[in-house]
Amino acid sequence: MAAPEDSGANRSEPVRMTAWVRGHVQGVGFRWWTRARALELGLTGWARNTADGRVEVVAEGARDLCDRLLAALRSGRTPGTVDQVVDQWGPVKGVEGFIER
Repeated sequence: MAAPEDSGANRSEPVRMTAWVRGHVQGVGFRWWTRARALELGLTGWARNTADGRVEVVAEGARDLCDRLLAALRSGRTPGTVDQVVDQWGPVKGVEGFIER
């Protein structure tokens, strides 16, 4: 899902991206890998396992950097196997660091 403000007008505005990643993504180092990519991009947030087998990724930072993380999640070069990524965008809530939950 693209954010309503996704006109490309200001790709450096801070946003909050939430992605739910479905596939074989638990117990394979996926959260660690996601954290490493997010830290390389200077994003804040977390990656956590959900009870239904997905991984929830929340990242805050510039829209273009969040887009890069989302592209990495969909790249096919992650640990495990990603079958689907559903994303949602919103305003930042102000989290610090990037942790595995």
